[in-house]
Amino acid sequence: MDEALILTAVDISGRALLCYDAKIPAPKVGTFDTELAEEFMTAFTRQANVTLHIKQLAGVNSHHIIEGMFKSLARTMRAAVKIEEEFKDEIPSTKGVL
Repeated sequence: MDEALILTAVDISGRALLCYDAKIPAPKVGTFDTELAEEFMTAFTRQANVTLHIKQLAGVNSHHIIEGMFKSLARTMRAAVKIEEEFKDEIPSTKGVL
């Protein structure tokens, strides 16, 4: 992902919403239409029923920006669904319900 820096946050909320702030400069990376990156994220939030924020903090290479988005999303999702041993018997929500 080199020079690209992407910030993601997810709320497994039951409310589908995508807040997308990324500028991919090239219309294509090879044969891939770069506008499909946002389309994928939209479909992901709708199907997973999550709120997802994606913010590009740095990056000029379209390939690196898209790669950074997917890597950041993967790490964010892993952290969001991880069951912490010390709280394994609690509902993982500040509201007490999911």
